[in-house]
Amino acid sequence: MKEKPIRVLIVDDHEVVRMGLRTLLSHKPGLEVVGEARSAKVIMLTSYADEEAVLASIVAGASGYLLKQVRGQTLVEAIQTVARGNSLLDPSVTDKVLERVRKMGMGSADEGLAMLSEREQRILTLIAKGKTNKEIAKEVFLSDKTVKNCVSSILSKLNLTRRSAAAAYLATRASKGGATEPKGS
Repeated sequence: MKEKPIRVLIVDDHEVVRMGLRTLLSHKPGLEVVGEARSAKVIMLTSYADEEAVLASIVAGASGYLLKQVRGQTLVEAIQTVARGNSLLDPSVTDKVLERVRKMGMGSADEGLAMLSEREQRILTLIAKGKTNKEIAKEVFLSDKTVKNCVSSILSKLNLTRRSAAAAYLATRASKGGATEPKGS
């Protein structure tokens, strides 16, 4: 009985690296390069609903986290949401993660969070919940444009380039026991 090859997807932003890896790996027995991409967005689809798994996924760079019992249409919408550059969490795990964050209280001062205004901290928390700019605007009673500007400011102050990285930043603070909620929320 012939053993199935290990299937490999190469993801790197440099074409020459992708080409080199494909050449190297395609000549190795037991390996099959099934595709390559400049970048990838990852949605974790799992049975695990504990906050540790969620936090680990976010820190590892996942843009989304869904439980396997999700409906097909919801999964399709999640893929489209992540493809647009947004992040998301399954509502049932969002509640667990937020509850853990709330229980941690206000830890020691953090340089990154200290640079953010209370409004920006509130918006960062909503980003971590997977809210879109439009949803954030509605919740904090600001225009979409103002929220977009705030998100840009947050990313700049934290030296980040993506919303998912901002969510991971907040999740990392939570996993280390740091403050993640702005004063007065």
